[in-house]
Amino acid sequence: MSDQAPVIIAARRSPIGTRGRALAGLRVEDLAAPVIQAALRDAENVSDSPITVADVVLGNCMGPGGNPGRIAALAAGLGHEVPGATVDRQCGSGLAAIVDAAAAIRAGDERIRVAGGVESPSTAPVRSVNGVAYDRAPFAPTGFSDPSMTQAAENLAALDGISRERQDAHAARSHARARAAREAGRFDAELVPLAGLKYDDAIGAAERLLPRLPALFPGGTLTAGTATRIGDGSAAVVIAPASYARSINAPGLAIRASAVLGCDPALPGIGAAGAIQSALRSAGVELADIEALEIVEAFAAQSLAVIDRIGIDEDDPRLSADGGALALGHPWGASGAVAVVRLFSRLVRSGAPAGTLGVAAASIGGGMGIAAVVEVVR
Repeated sequence: MSDQAPVIIAARRSPIGTRGRALAGLRVEDLAAPVIQAALRDAENVSDSPITVADVVLGNCMGPGGNPGRIAALAAGLGHEVPGATVDRQCGSGLAAIVDAAAAIRAGDERIRVAGGVESPSTAPVRSVNGVAYDRAPFAPTGFSDPSMTQAAENLAALDGISRERQDAHAARSHARARAAREAGRFDAELVPLAGLKYDDAIGAAERLLPRLPALFPGGTLTAGTATRIGDGSAAVVIAPASYARSINAPGLAIRASAVLGCDPALPGIGAAGAIQSALRSAGVELADIEALEIVEAFAAQSLAVIDRIGIDEDDPRLSADGGALALGHPWGASGAVAVVRLFSRLVRSGAPAGTLGVAAASIGGGMGIAAVVEVVR
């Protein structure tokens, strides 16, 4: 591994609070700053010396504007000299921010960076054009299909023949795995409690109701239980060159390869599949070589469509082993970074040997997908 290879040496996240609940009073900087501080403390505890941050890059897609990356850097007390940037790739924003920050290190900049994502749907501003409010900006221009994410997931379920029963089972599995992980304490080391919230509050919320929930569309298969709960939350990682990680004997996740691809805007839910396959090719590995996958579960149908396309079973123990977004919640611009934090816990904190591989991925509104291949270094 080259000295310039980017290595994640610390990773933290907030609990995810369902929109309008425990974290509803916190703005994006209030969500992000404590998590950035915790990740930096973890890195400094390993290095036994202060860390100078070159930049803070955060994903965010529905926030107040004003560059949340820079605002969070200031709120975290990093100093006026530390800049910040904000990346918008919708649900892939947090992972895109990590990939972008890593690219600077891979290109030869030896300075350490903080990257991740933050989203506060509870405090997101109402947007309008000529005084008329709208829920979201278009994901595609006039003349292209631009379904809502819920409608797109319903369409994908119909196209692929993904049944209501299969979607319910997938959501139930996510909740069961997340509940088991919470009870076993597997989330504890990564979480930064905020506003009295210690754990993701959506875990188990709809699990027992799944068979009884009505379809969201007449004659359809999606329900409120197989669509993830929108949540407030943040995640941050500290990225350093491999030379620095070796000098302080820091275990971590080296970013081996990444990919961002486009797909049909009418079927945005499949975007992660092509991105995963492309990232694996770039890393020179096969899916069989991967020990842990974290694919953002925006909808059960969308998640199942992706794993069907990459060729793994829905109950594969490598896939979101501690539950995914269907159980934890989905803070849009942070979810891709949450996936990376989960890989850090599953692989680095758990003691997986050097060379163990993982994948983080997300499908993105507008017809895109993003994925990264990471490798444990010790």
